[in-house]
Amino acid sequence: MRAAMVNSLRGQGAITSEPVAAAFAAVPRHRFAPDATLEASYAPNGTVVAKRDEHGLEISVMSAAHLQAVMLEQAQIEPGMKVLEIGSGGYNAALIQEIVGPQGSVTTADIDKDITDRASACLTDAGYDRVKVVLADGEAGVPDGAPYDRILVTAAAWDIPPAWISDLTEQGRIVVPLTVCGLTRSVAFDREGTGLLSRSYCLARFVPMQGEGAAEERKVLLREGIALQTDDPRVVLNTTALDQALNEPRLERWSGAAYDLPDELELYLTLNLPEPARLHAAQHVIDQGVVAAPALLGVPALVSEGSIAYRTRRENEDTGGLESGVIAHGPQAESLAEHYTELLRTWARDHRRRGAATFRYLPTPAPTPLPQGTVPKRHGTVTVSWN
Repeated sequence: MRAAMVNSLRGQGAITSEPVAAAFAAVPRHRFAPDATLEASYAPNGTVVAKRDEHGLEISVMSAAHLQAVMLEQAQIEPGMKVLEIGSGGYNAALIQEIVGPQGSVTTADIDKDITDRASACLTDAGYDRVKVVLADGEAGVPDGAPYDRILVTAAAWDIPPAWISDLTEQGRIVVPLTVCGLTRSVAFDREGTGLLSRSYCLARFVPMQGEGAAEERKVLLREGIALQTDDPRVVLNTTALDQALNEPRLERWSGAAYDLPDELELYLTLNLPEPARLHAAQHVIDQGVVAAPALLGVPALVSEGSIAYRTRRENEDTGGLESGVIAHGPQAESLAEHYTELLRTWARDHRRRGAATFRYLPTPAPTPLPQGTVPKRHGTVTVSWN
């Protein structure tokens, strides 16, 4: 089953190097998921829950092997390196130990004692007792052992604290699932002066960071089954007015532009909309026709006082199969739809390819006025630009 998982990960393009393949072939993944079936342990795209909170929400999971492989490939770990993992579980640390070899070192840290105890037990059981397990809030890093050649973060991080940068070697790399305006991407950052510059990014889904690094985010319920989410303090969410807007007839505008590469388009829209939020809707609300189907999984929305606009799509052979468009509600529907539609056209004309974005992180206060594509964070700013 382990060999089949490795073959599947190779076929999906998640594993692209021999060191990562050898690590996945060597580490007994099921030893780190003692309560799961073998089928669940070795499912390439499946997660295994390690702990839930009092509401039943996942607060610690063993990530999908596919995502772990992608992040290890992003990290480009080499034998003899010193690596810090923030967010523990044991299995990923064992994979890293296989790659760095006997001359390297691995430290894995987590804020939850239940998780570190579990990780220690599983690592020992699987024969990886050279991994150092630390109980600590990841926000402060693990200075005892710094500097590190690589830092891998395995929880969705709203910001990049100063300790993570200072704990890197000058040629170090940090791979972090960074959340920006409600979207999470696994970004491989290298040091650039006092800041960080991305080398690659990919889709990622992780449980959120706990402790001092927890996300600053707002979620509001417009009505049963419809919610808006944003971490941008500049966005005003007038719940009463926005809910009322959804009762008004919808305005549709079609861009004439192809709809594809939805994850790249979503990133572009989110970072270029002047007042971005994410619109979420339950299936029964979509079935009633209140909002369109893209909102089921969350869709970038533009909000302004009592008006809202969001992306949709329709079949159109002239645009290669699908055409992107906009649905808008409220007194400013016309202007919001026009602005949103122009962004769709700009994306299709200038940026419609994978990997077109560049992430930069600067540990400095946000400038005024805020440049396009720049998002203020607690410790610095994230800027995403497109070639």
